[in-house]
Formats: sequence, C-alpha cells, structure tokens
Amino acid sequence: MAKLEKVSAGHIGFHCPGCNTAHVVPVEGSHAWQWNGSLETPTLQPSILYNVGGLNPTVPICHSFVTDGRIQFLADCTHALAGQTVDIPEWGGLWP
Repeated sequence: MAKLEKVSAGHIGFHCPGCNTAHVVPVEGSHAWQWNGSLETPTLQPSILYNVGGLNPTVPICHSFVTDGRIQFLADCTHALAGQTVDIPEWGGLWP
C-alpha cells in the first residue's frame, strides 16, 4: 500500500507519526523537493522542516529526512520521535 499520496497538483503528502498529521511538500516547480517517484518506498530531498522556529507553539517542530520509505527524525525535532528512524505509515486513503 502507498505511503505517499498525491494531494494536489504538484504536491505529495505523507503521515508523520511524530506530529500525528500530514506533511505536504511540492514535487514540481522551482521550489520542489526531489522525489524518486515511488509511493511505496519514497525518497525526498532535501530534508523537510515543519514549523520553522516554532512559530506555531501548538505544533511540534519536525525536521526529517525521508529515505526508502523511512523517516529519520533529526535531533532538533520537539516531538517524542526526535532522533529516531521509523517506517512511514501506510496512507490508507484517509487524511490524518
């Protein structure tokens, strides 16, 4: 089953278990992430940083690499999975 979903034109999303929500990145256009095209074992480059600087205090800071269908959470994350590497959960067709 797919771990990524095409959520809109030029954007893909995946469920982040650290934040318990979806992270969406552009994969087309001038500010796009590089994507290997796989929905099952995705790799995205560069790293993904959500809630830069903690501007929204109700949302964790999340900084990760996505490689071969796994999320490597970096040490600057403010959620419980900081420093861990986990499989991307299957999308399941539901917006988390």
